[in-house]
Amino acid sequence: MNLVIEYENTQNNKTLTLEYRLRDNAFVDKWVERVQTAQQLYAIDNPTRFYGFGSYESQVEDALKRINHCVTVINQYNPVINRTLIDIQDQDTLNYLHHMFELYHGLLDAQIDPFWSNAPIAVKQALAELNISVHRCESIARGAEPRHVVTYYGLPKDHVLSTSDYEYFADTWDAGTVLLNYCEIGKTIMDLAEDHDLYINDGAFQPFRHYSADFVVRFSPRTQEEANRRYAIMYAYYKQHREFFGDWQPCYINGSIPLADLVGPLDLSVLEQYQSVKSVNFN
Repeated sequence: MNLVIEYENTQNNKTLTLEYRLRDNAFVDKWVERVQTAQQLYAIDNPTRFYGFGSYESQVEDALKRINHCVTVINQYNPVINRTLIDIQDQDTLNYLHHMFELYHGLLDAQIDPFWSNAPIAVKQALAELNISVHRCESIARGAEPRHVVTYYGLPKDHVLSTSDYEYFADTWDAGTVLLNYCEIGKTIMDLAEDHDLYINDGAFQPFRHYSADFVVRFSPRTQEEANRRYAIMYAYYKQHREFFGDWQPCYINGSIPLADLVGPLDLSVLEQYQSVKSVNFN
């Protein structure tokens, strides 16, 4: 069975269809069930969540506009954020803004403050987009690898990975690999090690436990050399903070579960003209 994604150029309504061959493992069936369940109830949250396409300058301009728009909308409702982002390399401000998202949005499926729960839909969307915008800025600052993300925010994130599911995790992949997307609200050990976050609450450390229909298609490979480099950074951070993390657990793993692989070659300059996901199907 294949995953079939139809991409659209919203300027001329032309489409591009790509097929991804599903991996032959037990977890893929669980994920397919989540996608099919989500599609019965929800549309894709943001069909245009593409990263790493276009010039570096255009990506920076777009990312700064997105994140500061979120801040403006939130502050018009309640002026709780006292910073804007001027430089996407400013990781301290990005950490601060991510903390504001965690604080006022709440962790996974648990919006904690009635004031924000009762906010207008535009404010709720700005809170959710603040998180996405922080990670967009971080992505550009760290190399802007081309990829796109498909999420169904409304689908409850109540399915938990089993111990055997972690056997399918990988920290290397080829270009065109579809991977399970991290759907927790918070940060993994790898995130903490990279971000040097001074604002995050203890409860916002959220290892990869839950799964949903959400997935990411990565169009650049991850080499073993790069995977080893990242693991060394993560494990050094874990050992430094062993008292907080406790004994190593399967959910502390780096990487994700590969779900499918692109069938045939792809010219990214072509996909750059189709920056919206029109449909997701299986055949």
